[in-house]
Amino acid sequence: MTTMAVRTRVPHRLVLVRNFVDARIKWVRDPYLDTAVEREKNLKEILSLKNQIFSSPSKSLPLSSLSPLKSHFNLPTSASKLFHKYPSIFSQFQPSPSIPLHVKLAPQAVALNKEELAIHTSPSHRNDTVNRLAKLLMLTKTGRLPLHIVDKFKFDLGLTSNYITFLLSDYPEYFHVCEYKDPCDGKETLFLELVSWRDELAISEMEKRASFYGQVKLKKGLPLRFSMKFPNGFDLEKKVKDWVETWQDLPYISPYENAFHLGPKSDQAEKWTVAVLHELLWLLVSKKTEGKNVYSLGEYLGFENRFEKAVKHFPGIFYMSNKIRTQTVVLKEAYRKDFLMEKHPLMGMRFRYIHLMNKSDKFRKGDGVRLFRRKRKVMRYADEGEVMKEGSKSLEENKDSNVSSSSEFYDGSDDENFKTKFAWFHYNIPDERIVEKERKRKYGKCRRNTRDAMAALFNVNLTNNSVAIFVSEPCFFCLQINDLCDYGIGIRLLEFVSVPAAKKEENQS
Repeated sequence: MTTMAVRTRVPHRLVLVRNFVDARIKWVRDPYLDTAVEREKNLKEILSLKNQIFSSPSKSLPLSSLSPLKSHFNLPTSASKLFHKYPSIFSQFQPSPSIPLHVKLAPQAVALNKEELAIHTSPSHRNDTVNRLAKLLMLTKTGRLPLHIVDKFKFDLGLTSNYITFLLSDYPEYFHVCEYKDPCDGKETLFLELVSWRDELAISEMEKRASFYGQVKLKKGLPLRFSMKFPNGFDLEKKVKDWVETWQDLPYISPYENAFHLGPKSDQAEKWTVAVLHELLWLLVSKKTEGKNVYSLGEYLGFENRFEKAVKHFPGIFYMSNKIRTQTVVLKEAYRKDFLMEKHPLMGMRFRYIHLMNKSDKFRKGDGVRLFRRKRKVMRYADEGEVMKEGSKSLEENKDSNVSSSSEFYDGSDDENFKTKFAWFHYNIPDERIVEKERKRKYGKCRRNTRDAMAALFNVNLTNNSVAIFVSEPCFFCLQINDLCDYGIGIRLLEFVSVPAAKKEENQS
């Protein structure tokens, strides 16, 4: 093996390989892959909070207990702000007046979590996850990795937050957790170790693909070529193109072999480095991960900064995205534009979470401004003590189908303007998809019946919710602060102090 390395290394120094390896390669932005990365903005953090809440026996947690987790989950902002931003996933409530605010999952998020758990518990998924984790350990020289490094890839491998007890404990023939000295700092730390080498798993994706398509009979040392897709605007010099073609024809050394005997700056060693990085990214469900994860694993494996150089020197194989506050290494061949070509079942679930997050974002951006302006009008007319009429349609036709319960109560507030008697009922805000579908066919302005037909007398703070009055029939409609919830609480007015006749006539005109 050493003789082969010497024979293949020396001739390629004659085609200016050193000039290419040491040069600064031009980075060209790929908007499609940037979109694929940016699409998952805040997804990892949201799912971490979701799992934290769902792990509680009551399926809810006090808001104060989640606030200190900002650094632990690497949140971009405070947990409370994320809960306000994504009300389609999280729901805040107060169990009783004496208990602080709690957070639970919204109904749609609960349904998605149930489907996600079904995937994690399916035998096919568990076996696939175990095999991919075993292959990750087989990329190392010793067959073991510190748990803190495995945890870096936990999300990208599709592992649950409690994967040691949830998954690994059922596969004692594959893994065991032990304590060793970390070679990086010399401290005792926990490692995840492969019990025994598995020859049936020591086949890389490149070798499997070549054998599957019948190009070659599977054997060691074949000149397998990596798929390269250069971004628009990227142009290699002729001498570099010639070098790449020659480099592609070098023997392919499996990432599951130990080739550290090769000179670190040789062409053969560089192709092996690319093979290891290619296999690593292929083991991940999204075929991408943060750059810091790749580099920390490379340092532990003994590659030092060779992973980082491979990402920069081979823009046709790897792409480095600078989106979402970090650097992300993407395996280009796994994507067609911004779409993942082979979708793992977990990725399908994550895209559904993203859709739910975007649903919150759409409401927040589209209706948040109008709601803010309306609340300002509410406050202004509250000071003037007048009723503002903005629509003539009532909610009578919708009320009958959406009222789910009612119970009378008397509000004993000391506020003289709010000594009235009410009846509670729940009003179901139309689902966004129904709203969009019925916009032209039935409803005209789709939300007119639920929002634009409101008129305000004054603004009242009732259990942290803003209350406004409908003119068409005396009732209140409860709007949460961001108005992004799927359900609102309505209050039917039973007793109300009448507005002076002069002001009524003025409003009617």
